Amino acid sequence: MADLFWFSDAQWARIVPLLPTNSRGLKRVDDRRVLSGIVHVIRSGGRWADAPAAYGPRKTLYNRFIRWAERGIWEGIFAALAGSKGAPDRLMIDSTIVKAHRSSGGAKGGPLAHGIGRSKGGRTTKIHLVTDGRGRPCVMAISPGNTSDHKAARQCLAAMPPAREVIADKGYDSTDLRDWLAARGSQPVIPPRSNRKLQYEYDRRLYRERNVIERTINRLKDFRRIATRFDRNLKSYLAALCIVAVVIWWL
Repeated sequence: MADLFWFSDAQWARIVPLLPTNSRGLKRVDDRRVLSGIVHVIRSGGRWADAPAAYGPRKTLYNRFIRWAERGIWEGIFAALAGSKGAPDRLMIDSTIVKAHRSSGGAKGGPLAHGIGRSKGGRTTKIHLVTDGRGRPCVMAISPGNTSDHKAARQCLAAMPPAREVIADKGYDSTDLRDWLAARGSQPVIPPRSNRKLQYEYDRRLYRERNVIERTINRLKDFRRIATRFDRNLKSYLAALCIVAVVIWWL
């Protein structure tokens, strides 16, 4: 029992006001037990059918996760908690590629519609992540694994108020992105690619802080259902990301 996940009293007190109250039909079973079980499955990487009996009926865990993912409830909880600290002065953006397990195939609309692409490495998903200066996730998005970083960056960063500086690696070295950031009043802290004719200057001291977001990605992948994608539906995988971000950083 020691390796099971349970929300602490303090954590649960922050979540309760954000839970939906408009459910129809029978009263929901113990929310705290069910949500703790959902976190356990995401962390352990096991099948829903193999969830420990301490969390109650396995079907209840799965149904609650899927239904709330479809309704955007997990994303709403993440957005409410991540936005409660105000707009950060510093933003960081990065991405990471995740292998898509064979069980993630077959969703309606095809793999591309659910953020799964095919490349030399096989079927992959890419997680795009915007954090504050402390590495706490503020925006998360999913795309096929072969999506270029700078193409997704603008959409992710536009979801946040302009920051004083934006730190990113050279995968985000795009003239369009630099110009857009400057127009928003943000300083791009992005090293230029070596083959660029115009070698932009950037704050090397600030750039060293980028390891913060790399550590964030590593912590996300400590949860096995994040490190490998098993979910067919894009909303389900994004919901799992939101749950993990809330548990690690926002409670």
